Amino acid sequence: MNVSIIGTGYVGLTTGACLAFLGHKVTCVDADESKIKTLQAGKVPFHEPHMEDLVADARANLRFTTDYASAIPQSDVVFIAVGTPPGANGSPDLRYLEAAARSIGENLGDHFTVVVNKSTVPIGSGNWVGALVRDAYEAAKGRKANGVFAVASNPEFLREGSAVLDSLFPDRVVIGADEPRTSEVLYTLYRPILEQTFQAPPYQRRPESMTAVPLISTDLASAELIKYAANAFLALKISYINEIGNVAEKVGADIRQIARGIGLDGRIGPRFLQAGLGWGGSCFGKDTAALVATAAEYGVEAQIVKAAREVNRLQRERVVEKLLAELKILKGRTIGLLGLAFKPHTDDLREAPSLDIARKLIERGARVKAHDPVAMERFRRENPDLAVTCCASPLEVAVDADALVVVTEWPEYAELHWEQLGQSMRSSIILDGRQLLDRDRLTRAGFKYIGLPG
Repeated sequence: MNVSIIGTGYVGLTTGACLAFLGHKVTCVDADESKIKTLQAGKVPFHEPHMEDLVADARANLRFTTDYASAIPQSDVVFIAVGTPPGANGSPDLRYLEAAARSIGENLGDHFTVVVNKSTVPIGSGNWVGALVRDAYEAAKGRKANGVFAVASNPEFLREGSAVLDSLFPDRVVIGADEPRTSEVLYTLYRPILEQTFQAPPYQRRPESMTAVPLISTDLASAELIKYAANAFLALKISYINEIGNVAEKVGADIRQIARGIGLDGRIGPRFLQAGLGWGGSCFGKDTAALVATAAEYGVEAQIVKAAREVNRLQRERVVEKLLAELKILKGRTIGLLGLAFKPHTDDLREAPSLDIARKLIERGARVKAHDPVAMERFRRENPDLAVTCCASPLEVAVDADALVVVTEWPEYAELHWEQLGQSMRSSIILDGRQLLDRDRLTRAGFKYIGLPG
């Protein structure tokens, strides 16, 4: 099939590269000329394991352009995968979605085309996008848009750091549409994934238990709400274990054993029960805020989701509180942060705990140094006014530091030569914000180990 993807960010590029790898003819469209030139050169503008390999393997079926007119008219399916950042009140900013919908309408061909909301959008956006596309089409063509297009919702469930795995071997595919014809087109598009009939790439092998992928076919509004409900539940699960962790710290219990003890219950499961600094990234913060705002529009107070957001905010405050309790004064102290990205195996800094922690420390007069295996260049580019010294190695961060904070659970931090780091510090204090390190090993290396939770 001929497919166009509007937006070459994390979701758009992943979707385009995977569909092209499966044999569809894919054109990715983006208004950012520098990004398009980067992609045309075979480079990926963000860090994601195996993404450059996938783009290279899909190259014969994949092209990149800034020109809607060269992509949309011949497309059978057009995905909208533009950003929907949070506005001041938590509701998503839909200006990019609106611009994409209008441009699609102006350039639609005369054959039937399915326009798919891949971006995370508020409930009811399918109808709104349909109206925008219809108005733009009729204004540009001078005739009615009867039977020319239909709108569907196809939410993504990608985890940064494992996007290729999640796209080729997903837990489920959700398709929201209000007429059978639209669902049939998307079923055909996704059939190789649903039936797992394609040959897996060598760098991302098919899970042994994978045979077929469940298809959830529903109406537009339900598909839109599924995405918000899923992310809100996962965010809630993380905030819940952090709240239990705070209680465990007070009573002298071990949160790791508690998480294991409840995670083995099949009704709960072990995933997203890692206590620590809490969640960040492009989805949980934005989507929980949007769900709260959407619920309020309909007279519903999303109290549980609000509570999950508040617990997450307070976890970042607790880092500063624990450092104050240990150092007494932060003014003039040097604090090292190990990790800047919101999670390992990505360079994404959206809603990253490191940003809040750095700001709070700087506000209290501390000097902040930091290291991250992949995110430092992006950190410098996106936060030029944040006075953080980026260091080439964890050892450089440790030199003359009064304390180190593990902010991102990069596996390599667990294997550092901690004895050497401790010897270069002014005081050997480590605050493990991700429950990553071996407390006994750090204690033997001469560190004062502080856990979060303790």
